[in-house]
Amino acid sequence: MNIFTAVVEKDLDANLYVGYVSGFPGAHSQGETLDELQSNLSEVIEMLLGDEATSFETVFLCIQQIMVS
Repeated sequence: MNIFTAVVEKDLDANLYVGYVSGFPGAHSQGETLDELQSNLSEVIEMLLGDEATSFETVFLCIQQIMVS
């Protein structure tokens, strides 16, 4: 079993959740609900893992909050 960390954002214009796996080219999707997004991302990741040319460019480390005054 592989576990991936997805960054999830809300597109207010389209009213969709958008997610991507940092450093995993092509691992991105969208959905009307968080459950739908998770399902869609899982399908994309499974498909990409089946491709022998799949490569990872970076490894997810963390999320930081930046304060600007």
